[in-house]
Amino acid sequence: MNFTLFEPYFINFLFVIFLINPFSYWASLVFSNKKSISKLSNVISTIALVTLFIYLALRWFVGNYFPISNLYESILFLTWVLTCILVVGESKTKSRVLGSIISPVTLLLVSFATLTLPSSMQKISPLVPALQSNWLMMHVSMMMASYAVLLAGTLFSILYLIINTIIEKKEDLNLETEKNRQIKRKFFIENLDLWSYKLITFGFPILTVGIISGAVWANEAWGSYWSWDPKETWALITWLTFSAYLHSRLIQKATRVYSAKVASLGFSIIWICYLGVNFLGQGLHSYGWIQS
Repeated sequence: MNFTLFEPYFINFLFVIFLINPFSYWASLVFSNKKSISKLSNVISTIALVTLFIYLALRWFVGNYFPISNLYESILFLTWVLTCILVVGESKTKSRVLGSIISPVTLLLVSFATLTLPSSMQKISPLVPALQSNWLMMHVSMMMASYAVLLAGTLFSILYLIINTIIEKKEDLNLETEKNRQIKRKFFIENLDLWSYKLITFGFPILTVGIISGAVWANEAWGSYWSWDPKETWALITWLTFSAYLHSRLIQKATRVYSAKVASLGFSIIWICYLGVNFLGQGLHSYGWIQS
């Protein structure tokens, strides 16, 4: 069977699934007493995870290379890792909050990949000579996985800052019912802070491995471990940003709010490193991008 014949159906199905997913999670938060809605959101996420895995596996089989060779494939791989974090994290935390903040991001990623990127990029094509290396899978997969984990962690930090600000504005109320609500909210945001810390702690070493493997590949391909290419420079900035976050967690004088602000900054830094650098200028890492 020719994969290209039914590939559009795969894409359309993926788009519909990822479109429905955020609304199912938001509904599960609004109607928290309806267990059926909560189960539905989990089922939809699982279907999205499995379907996207099958699609990437088919591209791997047909193209005979790990499907992360260009912007289209890397976005879908990033989406898959984010969805995996969603499904696994949801089973661990028993909370729909993770899905309510990650699912909109995955929808935007899938929409951008399928509706915005040119069809020529979405087609399976042979690898350019520069990417015909065993380091492709190691380096790019590590970088995409680290971006996904770190993005999830920063989203928790952003939500932590928003809810913490709301709580601080209501602390002057003396109603007993409001105090009880505040206790529950503080317990909730403490969990947000903890989840953010765990995810960033997990993602940071993956980012480190990704950068190191990239340096080794660069030496093999270009004869230099580091050339201060824009992508390399922003990867270093990303690494330093999350180093600062982890360092702030170890300093007793640093507040959780300060650490969350550093992590929230990391959210923007990741997108600049992943997308912004390539859209704003050419570099050694321009393979598989729109301007190449």
